[in-house]
Amino acid sequence: MSDAHPETKVADPLADAARLEREGRGLDAIRQLTEANRARRDPLVEERLVTLRHAVFPSLRYRPPEALPPEVVAEEPGGPLATTAPKNLTVQALRRGLAQSGCVLVRGLISEDRAAALARGIDRALEAFDACAATSGPHAASPWYVPFSPRAGEYRVGGRRGWVRASGGLWTADSPRMLFELMEVVEEAGIGALVEQYLGERPALSANKCTLRRVPVDTNTNWHQDGAFLGRHVRTLNCWLALSSCGTDAPGLDVVPRRFDEVLPTGTDGALFDWSVSPDLVNTVAGGPDAVVRPEFSPGDAMLFDHLFLHRTAVARGMTRERHAIETWFFAPSTYPEGQIPLAY
Repeated sequence: MSDAHPETKVADPLADAARLEREGRGLDAIRQLTEANRARRDPLVEERLVTLRHAVFPSLRYRPPEALPPEVVAEEPGGPLATTAPKNLTVQALRRGLAQSGCVLVRGLISEDRAAALARGIDRALEAFDACAATSGPHAASPWYVPFSPRAGEYRVGGRRGWVRASGGLWTADSPRMLFELMEVVEEAGIGALVEQYLGERPALSANKCTLRRVPVDTNTNWHQDGAFLGRHVRTLNCWLALSSCGTDAPGLDVVPRRFDEVLPTGTDGALFDWSVSPDLVNTVAGGPDAVVRPEFSPGDAMLFDHLFLHRTAVARGMTRERHAIETWFFAPSTYPEGQIPLAY
């Protein structure tokens, strides 16, 4: 994490992190707690990292619009799905892929063993959520499920957790252990550094847009661009990470491999929701149903895309397995969208 300063190891990382936060060095506190937890997993440290990431967000520095990198510019409509290997994933390759096909498919971003471990973690987190929901007793099961509470009065949570769970998901921030493991993956795979270079700012995440997913075969699916509810002028990048094979016998993604510069009309005839895009309009802008691509993902593959990418969950008759994945949205603090619950990277 580029803003951190070296510190000597301390006997009580939580106490020292509190001191650093009081001194206005919240990013250093995050770094110090991260190093302590790498050495020995500690549920209390993991819980504190979640709340600290939220508390630190207002202090993140961001660049004025005139100093930011240019937005992606569309090339000719349509194009092959941009695919690359992790060693070739540069910010130039990312921009080229987004301009060519609206996304970049990264084969083998993490190992299959690491993907399997994260999938097992999702199972544990969901089981912990369900166990807490089924009892009138404790409503947390540290470290796998501890419901995150944003700053009181500033952000709305309401019934969002239940809605996300009903669709096979859980906010990553509600699982301190999984948020920590995810941040380790982001750091080790170079995604954090790539996103910071792409956005031109140290990115932030969103508690309500970063999701652990175990998607059933009977899930609902709707074409959409996330810009329909995030806004057209945000600066963002999503890392959609497959943790199990999907796209053939498990739900994957249907994508339109082209760049859009605007949010398409939503809620028109055939659309199920006011934020979704009708299948007829998708066929028109894609150039027919044969232009829609359904990639086959292996565990550890990732797809990078922004808020203007047109996609949906891919479901079909004959699918027999659930799909494990993690969706992680990064945002430029200078254009952070209203309604999202911020977490510092």
